[in-house]
Amino acid sequence: MIIISICIGSACHLKGAHGVLNAFAALLQKHQVQGTVDIEGSFCQGRCTEGVVIKINDEIITNVAKEKVHEIFMEKVLGR
Repeated sequence: MIIISICIGSACHLKGAHGVLNAFAALLQKHQVQGTVDIEGSFCQGRCTEGVVIKINDEIITNVAKEKVHEIFMEKVLGR
């Protein structure tokens, strides 16, 4: 099971966390990996100046914009 945790705290929310969440959700549906990949929202990861912050299992990825989601998904999720 791969867990993608997306910060939805104030700073990340203002930097586009909702768009990042929607982009990951669309890719989960497109690639039919529901059940092996789980998405969850989280609050502050303690890196507010580096938002949007996501965590894939134990790996923290910072400065994520929805435009980067496809690349991250291909490498970190489908590439595993």
